[in-house]
Amino acid sequence: MAPTSSFRPLLLALTLCHLLPAPAAAQESNPGPRLQGETCSVEGLMDSIRRGLQSKSEAYKKYLRALLKESAVTLPAEELQAAFERETDPLMLEHLATAMIARTERGADPEAIRTVARRALEERDPALRAATVRAMRRTSALENTGDMYQRLVRDPSPEVRQEAAANIVEDIQHVYSGFHGPASDTAVAAAFASSDPKVTATILGTLDTQKLSAGSADKLHSLLRNDDAGVRRAAATALGGVPAEQMASARESLLTMYRGEPDAEVRKSILRSIAQLGFSGAVPELRRLRSVDPNLVSEVDAWIQVLGMDLQEWSLILREKQRLQQAR
Repeated sequence: MAPTSSFRPLLLALTLCHLLPAPAAAQESNPGPRLQGETCSVEGLMDSIRRGLQSKSEAYKKYLRALLKESAVTLPAEELQAAFERETDPLMLEHLATAMIARTERGADPEAIRTVARRALEERDPALRAATVRAMRRTSALENTGDMYQRLVRDPSPEVRQEAAANIVEDIQHVYSGFHGPASDTAVAAAFASSDPKVTATILGTLDTQKLSAGSADKLHSLLRNDDAGVRRAAATALGGVPAEQMASARESLLTMYRGEPDAEVRKSILRSIAQLGFSGAVPELRRLRSVDPNLVSEVDAWIQVLGMDLQEWSLILREKQRLQQAR
């Protein structure tokens, strides 16, 4: 996106604040104008961005955030941290936190992201805590902030808890793509630590568990006994994707749970996971479950039919199952 006329003053300031003419002595030995680097003033940059954020253009606001993030590595670290620590406007704080994290992500300051995490945990104003948490979305915070998320999901503020859950979901999906066991373990630990059923269900609902540790799988087994149906449903779904060495125990727990589970939607999730854990090998188990709940016979039969196609990819099985549902 090319800068409009309203963008250009700030862009020019960011570009030129690093460049000043070289000293006269240097110019004498090498005629012609020369430029040398000079660090920007964080305070001046913040003032420019603060004014820019009054714009009605969402594109411009996004542009400002990108500019600050791109400048983070060249800004004076102490000034940037001081600006971050004294900021009391949620939007500006989010921008500054993003800049701090960018320094860690680009190898300039490994402690910067932990500074952001400390404020997320210790800040008294829930709006500022939520803004700081949002800034950590789609970053390496799951790996680099210790037990921060286990603490954030117990925050007194529902907004902070939901922001933390959203971070975990997006990080697993977009940063790690489900292929990083420690990140998945951190996600399960946070879900298990939460006393907010919505937060727990949000984290587990789309969690890829293919690299999950045995300890984390045990936590999922425990959540199958949760009082909240949404949590039970999410835990049952998550168990469907566990590694091969954990499949037998997951299948046994789900089969036992199905017979005593009172909620129909949870039972549907259990059936889905039993199918995912066994593919065509799950057909005999599903047949034995047909008589448990007369209202779900058609659901069981749909899974049996799809698994009988002997498809070898779970995504293909899900697609065929959806096609059957739409054809009914």
